[in-house]
Amino acid sequence: MLQASRGAATAASRRLDLSGIMPPIPTPFNRDESIAMDKLADNMRAWNAWPLAGYVVQGSNGEYPFMGAEERIEMVRQVRKFTPNGKLVIAGSSCESTQMTIDMSNKMADAGADAVMVICPSYFKSSMTPQALKKHFLHVAEGSRVPVILYNMPANTGIDMGAPLITELAQHPNIIGMKESGGDITKIARVVHETKNVDFQVLAGSTSFLLPSLLVGAVGGINGLANMLGNEVCEIYRLASEGKYKEATELHGRIQAPNAIVTREFGVPAMKAAMDMFGLYGGPCRRPLEPLTDDQRTQIRETFKKSGFTPVK
Repeated sequence: MLQASRGAATAASRRLDLSGIMPPIPTPFNRDESIAMDKLADNMRAWNAWPLAGYVVQGSNGEYPFMGAEERIEMVRQVRKFTPNGKLVIAGSSCESTQMTIDMSNKMADAGADAVMVICPSYFKSSMTPQALKKHFLHVAEGSRVPVILYNMPANTGIDMGAPLITELAQHPNIIGMKESGGDITKIARVVHETKNVDFQVLAGSTSFLLPSLLVGAVGGINGLANMLGNEVCEIYRLASEGKYKEATELHGRIQAPNAIVTREFGVPAMKAAMDMFGLYGGPCRRPLEPLTDDQRTQIRETFKKSGFTPVK
């Protein structure tokens, strides 16, 4: 294993508390696909009123594959500017090459990121063996001046990191946790158990399995639904933390259908549409993502209403 003492990781402290709920915020675009920074400011003011632990910038919901390097960095800078003390800013610094990911990580650190989140490179999927991924993440951890959070998203990358690889990577002092979006509760429980001696923190990557993840030792979640139902997702976390499992289970059940329609079923365009419905700014996506049809928007609105969450628009 690479030794942290040799690289930029010496500047990073392992302990950064990731507990709580953080939304992976969408990038707000104008109709011409330029970034609507004024709308970002409006959204941040609304989000800051909720008991969120922080924000994830340039994750999948941020449409980062469609953005230029400077745009990605500027988004981090702007979110940092609007984030109050005590809330984290985690930046998605993933690039396809190892060196580009290191460079992006440090530029995002300079822009104000407290930590970076790194997904598996996947263009050359068949070559991304556990050994190749291990070297990639260790080099990134060694070169990043801020802590690194692993991001396992098999639905998008086609690569599912196994528990043995995650557990091995967790030994590096600058790899402090992971966002697990695969939904395998058995794997989450195993990783939590096998990394308890290195203070490695696991975050549920979807509200759909937030509560069971918390019950097996996850410390919180990076959850898209929190972009418009932040209070409710944070309430699941609070109830579970206080041992109020009956109430937590009831609320967790109510959010399943709304969460599914804005993630698995219709994806980022639906997430943005739901934000519009709940008084925030979602706006359009960048091409080639397609806008929703009127029927799809109606489905989203009715799904939230049936679950007891009434849109304001």
